[in-house]
Amino acid sequence: MIKHTLIIGASANTERYSNIAITKLQLYNIPVTCIGAKVATTHGQPILTGMPVLHNVHTITLYINPKAQEAYYTYILSLKPTRLIFNPGTENPILYKMATAQHINCLNACTLVLLTTYQY
Repeated sequence: MIKHTLIIGASANTERYSNIAITKLQLYNIPVTCIGAKVATTHGQPILTGMPVLHNVHTITLYINPKAQEAYYTYILSLKPTRLIFNPGTENPILYKMATAQHINCLNACTLVLLTTYQY
């Protein structure tokens, strides 16, 4: 099953965990779309800004803090992902509750660990 993944909080900075996640997702041949604060390209992957129209998003993995997530609530829910991953430091009980009410599987987990341990 293809698990098209949207990274919210993507960065072109190679020291950021979101950037490492881009590399690892590509390594596992998982299609990735990236949204970040600045338009950029990293590892051949464009980083978009705003809230682009997307279809068939399986997983959204968050790399932005709960306060910054507020602007994305409606967008995230409108994409109807199967899964929403709250990476360490992004845990958000409000969004978690909103998403689970719409039958979105929410995980407080690390995308990198899930990939490395074949649980993605």
